[in-house]
Amino acid sequence: MRSELFAARHAEQNLDQRWTQQSPRMLRGLVTPDAPMIATKGAMVAYQGNVAFRHQGSASMGQLLKKVVTNEDTPMMRVEGHGEVFFARAAANIFLMYLEGPQDALTVNSANLLAFDAGLAWDIRRVRGVGSLASGAGLFNLEISGQGVVAICCQGEPMILDCATPTFVDPQAAVCWSASLAPGIRTDVNLGTLIGRGSGESFQMAFHGQGFVVVQPAEM
Repeated sequence: MRSELFAARHAEQNLDQRWTQQSPRMLRGLVTPDAPMIATKGAMVAYQGNVAFRHQGSASMGQLLKKVVTNEDTPMMRVEGHGEVFFARAAANIFLMYLEGPQDALTVNSANLLAFDAGLAWDIRRVRGVGSLASGAGLFNLEISGQGVVAICCQGEPMILDCATPTFVDPQAAVCWSASLAPGIRTDVNLGTLIGRGSGESFQMAFHGQGFVVVQPAEM
């Protein structure tokens, strides 16, 4: 049988690495008994070997209480066993972020999180500002820290903004940002907004400080 479908670029990347970019839109993870992974539910598209997927609950009582109070729910699963697991989400572009130590931390919009090493620490963070209660996205996010890899996904090609200058981003377009930043919510609600004549851009995440924010050209 012959087909362009069988071209080498479509074949599995047989590399003995923990994380491998199978393609810009698909990630291959090598899971072993002593090195499980955490992934968002629904991110697995295929796997080979003896692999099990289990619900990943809160790692601590503090996280559980935050979930109850904030209603933040990023359904996650624990990937265990021995084999290869392939992750993707809606053909989004995938990028690997390498965290290099206890002080290295990243805050990720829940909708853009794909998978990460199980040895990394994570916690729920709240965006400041009462306006965030009506923003529809970006109110609660996950801060991930330690030494390991975090896989994020972006709709389209991302843009990196330096936040040394005051920077404002649509909450649904913000992919991830430096954990050292403490973003707030800027609101622009007026009478026109209340009667349906607003700009449609009433809420933005406000960043200012030493760090970066990753922005995607789409609103999820």
